[in-house]
Amino acid sequence: MTQDRPTLRRQLRDRRRALPPAVRIAAAQELAERILALPFLPQRGYVAGYWAMDGEIGLHVLQLKLPPGLVWCLPVLDGELLRFAPWRSGDPLVTNRFGIPEPDVEPSSALEPAAMSLVVMPLVGFDPGGQRLGMGGGWYDRSFAFRRDRAAPPWLVGAGFSVQQVEALEGAEWDVVPDAICTETQTLLRPGASSPQHEKDPT
Repeated sequence: MTQDRPTLRRQLRDRRRALPPAVRIAAAQELAERILALPFLPQRGYVAGYWAMDGEIGLHVLQLKLPPGLVWCLPVLDGELLRFAPWRSGDPLVTNRFGIPEPDVEPSSALEPAAMSLVVMPLVGFDPGGQRLGMGGGWYDRSFAFRRDRAAPPWLVGAGFSVQQVEALEGAEWDVVPDAICTETQTLLRPGASSPQHEKDPT
């Protein structure tokens, strides 16, 4: 498979779009179980997910199964960075400039990336070494650039289908490598990312 990133993204997006609904439903269930079993899953704090688009693996099961001490959040665009706002089913949403629903809040009032305890990031592709290929906009790389220098919360988890795995990905100097990548069939832990649970009080 080519390492030309735009072409690779198209190929991998076609793979996940081709998955039938029954496979997607089962995969979302298995993904939730794997994320909830992560060794660094916090017991309290803010957990950021995403609104699944364009064939991305869904996080609705994970949101419903979160332990009571965790607050579910969704991304909010703020300039060229991401912030995060608590969201529950039924809360108002608006559509951002990319056509993605996000909580209807003033972006500057949303939580900064460092306030998160755990962040589940969408991905287009990944390799066995835990390298993540995103959509190419660099939103998570910019927003969590501070994580390149330290292995500490917020813990970052890439989420995708197993069919999105490739043999190897070429990393870039600006890439923020996730602490784990979870699919419906496996969990890839980055070395050093199996430390005890971290707690961050959301109040």
